[in-house]
Amino acid sequence: MQFEIRHQDGLARGGRLTLDRGVVETPIFMPVGTAATVKAVTAEELCELGAEIILANTFHLMLRPGTAVIHAHGGLHQFMHWERPILTDSGGFQVWSLARSRQVNEQGVRFRSPVDGELVFLGPEESIGVQHALGSDIVMVFDECTTYPASRQQARASMELSLRWASRSKCTHGTSTKALFGIVQGGVYQDLRRESLLGLAGLGFDGYAIGGLSVGESKAEMAQVLTDLVPNMPVQRPRYLMGVGTPEDIVAGVMQGIDMFDCVLPTRNARNGWLYTRDGIVKIRNSRFASDTSPVDAGCHCYCCRHYSRAYLRHLQQSNEILGARLCTIHNLQYYLDLVRDLRQAIAAGRVADFSADFFSRRGVSWPTVA
Repeated sequence: MQFEIRHQDGLARGGRLTLDRGVVETPIFMPVGTAATVKAVTAEELCELGAEIILANTFHLMLRPGTAVIHAHGGLHQFMHWERPILTDSGGFQVWSLARSRQVNEQGVRFRSPVDGELVFLGPEESIGVQHALGSDIVMVFDECTTYPASRQQARASMELSLRWASRSKCTHGTSTKALFGIVQGGVYQDLRRESLLGLAGLGFDGYAIGGLSVGESKAEMAQVLTDLVPNMPVQRPRYLMGVGTPEDIVAGVMQGIDMFDCVLPTRNARNGWLYTRDGIVKIRNSRFASDTSPVDAGCHCYCCRHYSRAYLRHLQQSNEILGARLCTIHNLQYYLDLVRDLRQAIAAGRVADFSADFFSRRGVSWPTVA
């Protein structure tokens, strides 16, 4: 993996991430293909939308269909017919979400499979092994997502466990030529976040992710973490804000120096009829769109907006037609991918502050300021 910063405007960075299976321009949004599919769209459609890299999940794929099935196809890329890069989440966040059915110790986590109820163990060695079997282009260390709220003592114990697991993850990764990213934890405690970052930097990783955000904390708390942490992250390594988030989160994150994002919101909200536009969210199931012959967003060039009206999309959503979910997903993914493309262009032109100001003004919202 190679990473080059090509443009900088304030803290915002425009970069190029070169991997064996392709080049990724940053800032980038990674559509989430948890179970080896970005819901409702094909690989060809993702390419047409401009997706350069997608995310898949170790936890879900090891449980179903299992690594043996995927390995028999030659790896995850061949299994899901996606030729461009894939980043795999390590499974730490998904295990964290199973709070009532998991047991955490130094070795790893035992939990009941949500698929069949069987007892399963996942630790750093197992997580890295699965990601290698999947053929991931970017592998994530196995970590424990710090819960929110957590006391300082709880956050410290969780952060230190994640550091030890990161060390074991790197040892297991060994001489693999695939990229390996460390994950900064520490909850909302700035000193713990900095300690986690220092520990990871001492181990040495190809990129650094910020985990444990968007788990219940306020936007102000998230903003404080990013303001304090991101400027201290290694300059010549990509910075990845995991599981975040809204368009507002992405613009604010880019302004702080974040390079990579992923989130289920564009696909999940599409299935619920929440569509993103340059002026905010259109809730397409509302009755006021029943006779609206205009596209979702007149400025959007996606297949959905070129061919279908708001009234038609509302009809499909009201009728629970599969096509409704597909068209709305295509639109939302196009919006997110256009957003990061526009941010890249603004950074290159030295006008990202103007872009950000216009973006928030059109929506009538603001990002929390941090002293």
